Amino acid sequence: MEISPSKARNLTRSEFLDSVLRLAPRVAAFDCDGTLWSGDAGETFFDWEIRTRLVSAEVGLAMRARYAEYKAGKVSEDDMCGEMVTMHRGMREATLIEAATEFMNHIFPSRSFPEMQELVHRLHDNGCEVWAVSSSNEWVIRAGMQPFAIPEQRILATKVQIEGGLVTDRLARIPSGPGKSQALREVANKAIDAAFGNSRWDVDMLALASHGFAVNPNPDLEATARDRGWTIYFPDDTSPR
Repeated sequence: MEISPSKARNLTRSEFLDSVLRLAPRVAAFDCDGTLWSGDAGETFFDWEIRTRLVSAEVGLAMRARYAEYKAGKVSEDDMCGEMVTMHRGMREATLIEAATEFMNHIFPSRSFPEMQELVHRLHDNGCEVWAVSSSNEWVIRAGMQPFAIPEQRILATKVQIEGGLVTDRLARIPSGPGKSQALREVANKAIDAAFGNSRWDVDMLALASHGFAVNPNPDLEATARDRGWTIYFPDDTSPR
């Protein structure tokens, strides 16, 4: 059944799943925060690790000030995403992996959207190559992928170089905005059949794909999706804004 973009707001769960699966995508890319689950894991982890002194008080104080400047529009999205990872310079990566796993499994006040989890698993079953693309730090996204069974080599998140098990301040990737489509071109190096996102930072990735899906979209992405004819879907436990 072909569903008009103008009626996409009213898609049921089964209609949404069918609208994707009938395309038989061979390669699919998913944003994570707000798309696969509610909330922003990267921002929440940032606040949690400062409050719990995972990073030093000095680093925490400086990064709080930097984040306030970002919110005031004085720091770019890419710079903030990068600094939220390079702030861990000198720490053992194993410590951050352990902390991120604890955070995602027991602390993050969110949950996966059930239909998105079902969709990803059905795509796996159909032989689709599934990628997760996020501007949040790689440690958190890796931990968040466990219920979705997306392998580590198909996770494109903000990361730094690691030397001798220690975090450096040399950024390897910041998949935000145009950086998402760039990362997919460089690493996946395949045509993207379907892409899923919830914010304006996902527009380039959705435009790269043959079929774009705005899931739980912010108002700005919803407007863009309607202009471009992308499918719009609000998960069962969310409501149109």
